[in-house]
Amino acid sequence: MRLGFTPEQEAFRREAADWLRGQLNGPFATLKNLKSQSAMPDERRAWERALHKGGWSVVGWPREHGGRGASLAQQVIFAEEYARAGAPGRMSHIGVELAGPTIIHFGSPEQKARFLAKIASGEEFWAQGYSEPNAGSDLGSVRTRADLDGGEWVVNGQKIWTSLAQYADWIFVLARTEPGSSGSKGLSFLLMPIRQPGITIRPIRQINGEAEFNETFFDGARTAEANVVGGVGNGWQVAMGLLAFERGVSTLGQQMGFIADFDAVVAAAKANGAIDDPAIRRRLIDAYAGLRIMRYTALRTLSAAEGHSLSREGMTQKVYWATWYRSLGELAMDVAGQSGEVSEQDVEHLPMLQNLFLSTRASTIYGGTNQIQRNLIAERGLGLPREPRGDGAIRK
Repeated sequence: MRLGFTPEQEAFRREAADWLRGQLNGPFATLKNLKSQSAMPDERRAWERALHKGGWSVVGWPREHGGRGASLAQQVIFAEEYARAGAPGRMSHIGVELAGPTIIHFGSPEQKARFLAKIASGEEFWAQGYSEPNAGSDLGSVRTRADLDGGEWVVNGQKIWTSLAQYADWIFVLARTEPGSSGSKGLSFLLMPIRQPGITIRPIRQINGEAEFNETFFDGARTAEANVVGGVGNGWQVAMGLLAFERGVSTLGQQMGFIADFDAVVAAAKANGAIDDPAIRRRLIDAYAGLRIMRYTALRTLSAAEGHSLSREGMTQKVYWATWYRSLGELAMDVAGQSGEVSEQDVEHLPMLQNLFLSTRASTIYGGTNQIQRNLIAERGLGLPREPRGDGAIRK
């Protein structure tokens, strides 16, 4: 296990840190430490274009598609420095981290030529059309339907939790293209322009007041027949490949952002006197220990990685950091004390503590619930059989 990075990797870190610091203390100072995922959309679009101009938009993509061909370690380093600099959440996250890698891996040459450059440049933004009201973690239950009509797919159905769909230009949609099919069979992965008469987007107001998520309705929406990734009927394979990208290397660099949140909770505890409570101090120490474990586990995972692929141990990261982060939100409310139960108070640190608690409630749900991720660890990481059915056969 390597407990650090090579001199060459540290040189990459300094390059990234210098660029980020210069931008966020200069032309994009208004975006520094912005926590909202839906505020200041015009400025964040400009930020995406600046990342592209500086060569930092898609560092992990192959060079032939506009990236730097960065190693896993370099990708984690950039994620660390991005969080350390207080850079905003990326409006192009769905395109850069999900749609782009999926098109690179499964897409046709024509799809790569049409979409990748515009994702990298911040010219086009993406949303994800996976979950439905009755098909959340169980994607095999999706009911959104797509039928061919005159060289176009006509899509009808509903998706939910479509992050930042209100700002997106395109959406990838897992839809049922084989009538009468069920489960993982008969699904296709479609790329659709989102700004068209057949698509309606309705924001979902979250518990913390944000409206990052949306309901998205398809009523005769259309996309070209060629906009199927991986072939008709192969949507399940493509969808599972995309989830591997979502749960991959980008999560390893998140601890820098968590450090900033932890430091803010400590500062609040010092300011309001909660630090004098032995129970609070013990939990802060436990939280700090969790951060260090997270860090060394990330380094161990990188040490075991080969090429551009994470080892099986990397599958444990999502469960660990999601559970830790949710616990930090609970600790934040206990630091706030009784005043944390009332909103809109002019109390130092209180809005931050309340928002941390409310926003982290979703950590163990989005990107794959802890329960689903444990299934993946068991089946794909440990090679355990799937649960038996009532008749004793193994569930496929």
